[in-house]
Amino acid sequence: MKKLVIASSTVVGKSQPLSADDLAHACGAEVEWVAQLVEIGIVNARGEQPAEWRFHSADLERALQARRLAHAFGGDLDAVALILDLSQEVRRLKARLRALGGADLDV
Repeated sequence: MKKLVIASSTVVGKSQPLSADDLAHACGAEVEWVAQLVEIGIVNARGEQPAEWRFHSADLERALQARRLAHAFGGDLDAVALILDLSQEVRRLKARLRALGGADLDV
């Protein structure tokens, strides 16, 4: 028996940003959870009110990472924000060190 998989996709770009509802749906979450991400600073909302908020692909990526980490660490979004920020800083520093001719960085 063959298995049929149906997938759908949404293009996210500067000309087609996601709404708060779209971002919540993509992450399997509620809009209230997206509002928490905005409040904590995990994602950046463009727009004044939640109904006007728009998100780009980098926000979607961070929100999905936050969702996975929140499940792994019991939902503590403050801890998730710290983990995401530290991970981003480590990647930035490794890239800078590589650019300066640093040694192997698989530490």
